[in-house]
Amino acid sequence: MINLIFSRLLLGIFAIPLVSCATVVENAQPSSIPIVYSPKYKINVFGMEKLHPFDIAKYDKIYKGLKKDGLVTEQNTVKPNQLTEEQLLLVHTPEYLKSLKKTKNVASYLEAPQLKIIPNRMIDSMIVSRARLASGGTLAAARLALTNSDKMAINLGGGFHHAKPDVGEGFCIIADVPIAIKVLQKEGKITRALIIDTDIHQGNGTIVCLKDDPTTYTFSMHEGGIYPVPKEVGDRDVEVAAGVTDEVYLKTLEAEIDDLFKKSKPNIVFHVAGCDALEGDPLANGKMSHEGIAKRDALVLAACKRHGVPYVMTLSGGYSKDAWNAQYKSIKSLLEAEAK
Repeated sequence: MINLIFSRLLLGIFAIPLVSCATVVENAQPSSIPIVYSPKYKINVFGMEKLHPFDIAKYDKIYKGLKKDGLVTEQNTVKPNQLTEEQLLLVHTPEYLKSLKKTKNVASYLEAPQLKIIPNRMIDSMIVSRARLASGGTLAAARLALTNSDKMAINLGGGFHHAKPDVGEGFCIIADVPIAIKVLQKEGKITRALIIDTDIHQGNGTIVCLKDDPTTYTFSMHEGGIYPVPKEVGDRDVEVAAGVTDEVYLKTLEAEIDDLFKKSKPNIVFHVAGCDALEGDPLANGKMSHEGIAKRDALVLAACKRHGVPYVMTLSGGYSKDAWNAQYKSIKSLLEAEAK
């Protein structure tokens, strides 16, 4: 995977374009749905982050777009806290957390060898602490979804579903969703959780973190034949073929979703809402449109409402130039629908 990525980097495929967000919508009413976000989610490593296939600026682009639309304000934006070491240790091993203090390890987990020039003393402040913050955003969103009248919240980050207890991979170093579940269970706020992972890459890390845990149910709907290979075995795995279209994807998900609630009986749903099934994504082969992504997310939220279960969205992956735009449009659509 690394060789593929960096050969493409040399061709400039992943250069991040300058884009403008939506224009201001006059008289728009701010959404009542909590949005968890911090500008500190963004990693800035002397510009080297622009050489990575993941557009770390997408969080900012989405937030600014929603703010210009009038849907997000300072009042309904929640700034999270970093996960504590005690919380991290609910899933990750002490040895793994120690490894995150070494630049060479973090560079390997993130598949970004250019980061090796960062001194060890700077790796936490420049990268690891920001991942802990975005992961804290998932926990904050879950707390809000459990307590607000709308029973939903959105973290404009998170969904790091490839991180495992003792190793990071696939650009992920903190297993934010499993940690949030363990924290909430420890506090007695939930007993059971359902993870609906619609990122086109299997959530292998989430599956490993929650292996043999009868209180959680992992569902991953992903493309076969791409990373990760081999796949892990979750509670329910559904493979879609390369070139999957909106129609096929949505029909497949709709046929599965109600059964997930019946089998898992969850107190909360975490939606890992990656948009790398979009047509043109360089790390997958899906053919979905922006409209298809929005319909997918609305389908998951509708199922949560139908079953009376709080909903938490995390953004996860998406590597095409307009991945941020697809997620922005989907979130905007969800917020507008909730305001009606």
